[in-house]
Amino acid sequence: MTLNFDPKAEYLLEDDRVSLRPLKETDLQFLLPFALNEPDTWKYSHMSARGEDGMRKYIGDAMIAKATGKEYPFIVFDKQTQSYAGSTRFYDIVPAYQTVQLGYTWYGEKYRGTGLNKHCKFLLLQFAFETLQAERVEFRADARNERSIAAMKSIGCIPEGILRSSMPLCDGGRRDSIILSILKHEWENGVKDNLEKKLF
Repeated sequence: MTLNFDPKAEYLLEDDRVSLRPLKETDLQFLLPFALNEPDTWKYSHMSARGEDGMRKYIGDAMIAKATGKEYPFIVFDKQTQSYAGSTRFYDIVPAYQTVQLGYTWYGEKYRGTGLNKHCKFLLLQFAFETLQAERVEFRADARNERSIAAMKSIGCIPEGILRSSMPLCDGGRRDSIILSILKHEWENGVKDNLEKKLF
């Protein structure tokens, strides 16, 4: 078995609250305001998108990674406010192992805590397990990022451990990374239903 994944496909994931479509170079215009006005968005990230040059490089790097088939980035559109909210992606896509990582997720300040993230995660996990036929979806975060870790646990992620000093930070220094995951049988036997109930 292998992942049912086509890196050249135009995957569109949506429900009544949110739409996720493939990120494009021209999306700079929609994401630039966050890079200019909310630089703390990338406080815990190893890859910053602060400033115009930062966001331009962020999108450019994502496009290069997508072309290799190792990543698949999305732009997030909030239907409730009719505005672009941020970005997320699948990365470290390993078809032979039927595994993907889900991350590089960020939203503008006004979209946080609104329920938007749960809608995004539901669509992405449903796509990963039911369309791509993934056996495992992995998540990673800075071990100090309590908000992000709590959000991942709330959707059903199981903590697995800490990778010490695993990567450099964009502002210098290094971070410890927490690893969490959801397995296919967990999605099918409770995680999906529990997450779906939180969407309303």
